[in-house]
Amino acid sequence: MKSRSIAPNIYLGVLLFITYVPIALVILYSFNGSRISSVWGGFTLRWYRDLLADRLIRDALKNSLILAAASSLIAGVVGTLGAVGIARTAFLLNPSVEYLATLPIMIPEIVLGMVFLAFFALIGLPLGMVALVAGHTAFCIPYVYMMVKARLAGMDKSYVEAAKDLGASELRAFWDITFPLLRPAIVSGMLLSFAMSFDDVIISMFLADVNTSTLPMRIYTQLKTGVTPKTNALCTLLFAFTLTVGLLAFALQKRSKN
Repeated sequence: MKSRSIAPNIYLGVLLFITYVPIALVILYSFNGSRISSVWGGFTLRWYRDLLADRLIRDALKNSLILAAASSLIAGVVGTLGAVGIARTAFLLNPSVEYLATLPIMIPEIVLGMVFLAFFALIGLPLGMVALVAGHTAFCIPYVYMMVKARLAGMDKSYVEAAKDLGASELRAFWDITFPLLRPAIVSGMLLSFAMSFDDVIISMFLADVNTSTLPMRIYTQLKTGVTPKTNALCTLLFAFTLTVGLLAFALQKRSKN
């Protein structure tokens, strides 16, 4: 019997340690009664109560939720229509169009932020929520597009053909047959887009004005003055929210493949 190498297990253990131990410490010290993060002062929920009473945090959370919801909704519509349209056309440049559709994922965010800032200044679009929604939608579309495209590739086309044979129009066949089959993939892509938009810092810093601040930007601002238990509490809530959305997207993605 061949002995298994322990090297992969060691690598996995080191990777998990580096990734999750810092997160666990942030969560642990969010319940720290001491103002100094390095000193344990007992268990408390004080910092979470302070967060709920912080008007700046509430405003930043509201902006992040509006931004993520608007961006993921628009990305869901555009990404779905793009994936369906390309799948139904036999165009010579389809591979190039697909590559361009997913390119924003591969471009560094700092480059995207600079490009969006220069372009919006060129067309006269003021910085603020509108610019943020436009910029976030641009980098969220590929997530929906890839999810829907993968679902279309595994979908039985005979259902649509049967509906057309029975007299259904192109639009009716899409709405009654294609769209219900694509719905889990669309929702999964929108949830992933929501999480990516909600967590974004770099692009938001380029496109936000002085009156608009998102929750990740508020966290980044607080980190400049030092890490406090209140900051740890905010990061813990943000991590929990993002993890929940990510798990929902993963569950829907698995469902769409079945």
